[in-house]
Amino acid sequence: SNNEIIINENMEYKKAIKNGATAFFEDKYGDFVRVVNIGDYSMELCGGTHVETTGQIGSLYVSSESSISSGIRRIEAISSEEADRYINDKLRLVNEVSQLLKNPKNVSKAIQDLLDQNTKLSKEIEGLKAEKAQSLKLDLSKKILANDGVNVLIEKVNIDAGSIKNIAFQLKGEVENLFMVLGSESKGKANLTVLISDQLAKDKALHAGNIVRELAKEINGGGGGQPFFASAGGSNPAGIESALEKAKGFLV
Repeated sequence: SNNEIIINENMEYKKAIKNGATAFFEDKYGDFVRVVNIGDYSMELCGGTHVETTGQIGSLYVSSESSISSGIRRIEAISSEEADRYINDKLRLVNEVSQLLKNPKNVSKAIQDLLDQNTKLSKEIEGLKAEKAQSLKLDLSKKILANDGVNVLIEKVNIDAGSIKNIAFQLKGEVENLFMVLGSESKGKANLTVLISDQLAKDKALHAGNIVRELAKEINGGGGGQPFFASAGGSNPAGIESALEKAKGFLV
């Protein structure tokens, strides 16, 4: 519709209210008020600016809506050419998404199907990681060597840092007096993990955090942690082997 905006600049307040005008913050109005009428559906007291007709507003898009106090809500919107640009941008985005999805009949369903597929594949990947970690843990447990009452495991592995930590604590719970140092490479970066059984750390005065900081020098990195568990990262994967060799010296 294209209703004319009719403004009465000087109407008695009581008369305006009696005629049905909407008023806000009553204590701020004087005896005479400015009344704005839009068609037969809006009549309110307002001192702000207005268009001459509602048609001048053009398209209107509500961008936000919120509560500012009890019983009062704040609505923000864009209109006219700005609203047209916003809507056109959204339509262009929908078209681009539709083309990427090979123009399905139902874009929303196609996106939901992709999300569901991604969730399913992510779970499968996590399951494969868990299987790989369990297999690696079994292989590592076979490589543990007893050395003067200490069970030593110093190896380079091919697995992500999160899985290494899980394996380390599983082995810690299964193997007594464990001294373990694992090195790995991921995305061109080097990682080192040191785990020492609690009693062994006390008996031998070993500190995983101090050890990993020293080993990290070989991979051009740094790190730290607790006496029983620590990790480090560095930019030189080529130094992993020398770091693992260096780790053997802490048991001498």
